[in-house]
Amino acid sequence: MEGLAEMAFRRHHAQIYRYLQRRTGDPDRAADLAQEVFADATAALLRADFEPRSMLAWLYTIAQRRFADDSRRRRRTLDYLPSDDALDELPAPEAEIELDGALGAAIASLLPSQREVITMKLLRGFSFREVAAAVGVSEAAAKMRFQRALSTLRAELEQRGIAP
Repeated sequence: MEGLAEMAFRRHHAQIYRYLQRRTGDPDRAADLAQEVFADATAALLRADFEPRSMLAWLYTIAQRRFADDSRRRRRTLDYLPSDDALDELPAPEAEIELDGALGAAIASLLPSQREVITMKLLRGFSFREVAAAVGVSEAAAKMRFQRALSTLRAELEQRGIAP
């Protein structure tokens, strides 16, 4: 199936990229989303018995979902932008760097299976169903790994003096 994923990439990457560029209006964002589409497709194709009837239609479906997920994430981010008054209360950039370093170290200390689930869920915005499919476990197991990883992250950050 890996050859099928490679063939799909070669044949359809330009079409998927153009579709996403038209939807986003941003070449960089479209390139990132296209990369996510083909990563998702490769993960699905590596499962033992999956082969779509129409590769291009299936890739467009994944692209549409990735675009919708990205739009929702961006909308949520805009909803939480601080007001001008709140800017005075933001932490200094040095504190942000310390927090980033502590969070990165805490994530690095996770078990690989937990780190993978945390990365897919929090950083890439996957649903638990998508995480479960990519990792090859049930949705309930993906949720459990996520919860355990969050508990471990909280404990690690608290040890470093950072309250979540």
